[in-house]
Amino acid sequence: MDEILRPDKAWLHKLGTEQSTDLCLYQERDDMFSLDLHASQSKKYLFVASESKKYKTPSSVYDYDMKTGISVLKNINTVLGGFDASNYVTERKWAPASDGTQIPISIIYGKDLVKVYGSDPLLLYGYGSYEICLDPGFSSSRLSLLDRGFIYAMGHIRGGFEMGRQWPDLFKVAVAGVPFVDVVTAMLDPTIPLTTSEWEEWGDPRKEEFYFYMKSYSPVDNVRTLRVLLTNDYWCDLSSIWLVMDVVTLNACLNIWTDDNILVFKCELGAGHFSKSGRFEKLQEDAFTYAFIINKLYK
Repeated sequence: MDEILRPDKAWLHKLGTEQSTDLCLYQERDDMFSLDLHASQSKKYLFVASESKKYKTPSSVYDYDMKTGISVLKNINTVLGGFDASNYVTERKWAPASDGTQIPISIIYGKDLVKVYGSDPLLLYGYGSYEICLDPGFSSSRLSLLDRGFIYAMGHIRGGFEMGRQWPDLFKVAVAGVPFVDVVTAMLDPTIPLTTSEWEEWGDPRKEEFYFYMKSYSPVDNVRTLRVLLTNDYWCDLSSIWLVMDVVTLNACLNIWTDDNILVFKCELGAGHFSKSGRFEKLQEDAFTYAFIINKLYK
């Protein structure tokens, strides 16, 4: 473990021997790291997956000499367009939550960016649910934003396994992909997939104490003024289209849309929970999302 209790070493231990005789096979010294281990199908090889370089570098395979600690690059995915990883900088920042908890944020930006505090465009991505950890990874489509002077940040937010479950309300533009927005309505309907199995985690709103608590954080009952892009897929059975449409309908009834407060709903009629599967279709989706962010951020 390092100073913040992250596993930073891979050890070889022989059953029946003392732990003091264990052999350190690999140690990660990059601040951006996270480690994952898995064996080959034959069980002859151990693969150590480190995310330390992946935020700005395409997926790569190294041979690692356990005696010398030297890594040799054997294969790297090709990125077209004159890509050079040295043109980008990665950082790990920490943001204090209201209770003092330090929330990690993984950041990448162009090395020529002249940072002006509070003025640079930033896209913050986060996923906070089911105690799932987010590991920084490379994205070729993200280069489109970085080369336009954007900072891209991955917040390891509350709700994941990292640090807890509280979110700030600080943003000018939001993009919600197949979101869980009408919490109370969904959890009141036992015919919806996942509802009954998740009463243990979310609570059962048929009980008064849970109903009012869930209503206090359910997005459809709280979010009113923001520039929001909602995306959903018609055949998604985990975040049903009609639950997302509740947000659109409610905001329309309240008649609160202005140039500074707009909600756009985009539905893919031929896709499921994980959106379109085609290579170019995914790039088209990214382009639409980035265009919305750029347009609304500077209005």
